[in-house]
Amino acid sequence: MYIHIGGDYSIPEKTILGIFDFDSITNEGSYTNEFLKQAQERNRIEYISYDIPRSIILAIDRVYISSVSTRTIRNRIYGIIQKDI
Repeated sequence: MYIHIGGDYSIPEKTILGIFDFDSITNEGSYTNEFLKQAQERNRIEYISYDIPRSIILAIDRVYISSVSTRTIRNRIYGIIQKDI
């Protein structure tokens, strides 16, 4: 199954290794920043949109920076329909 992660991007669910909240893991001095820097140097990062990044999707061969929240992506994977309360 393909999962829509924002913009024009849909990726195979089986290639997703992890979905992370952008703000939670990119604190100053975190190892994530170094990882993202190295991924950028290797041309392994795909920026899904120019909107504020909300999630990082780690796939087998790429890192996607998306404006779609981790919760929304998770709900798409598990087929959960969000309802406004």
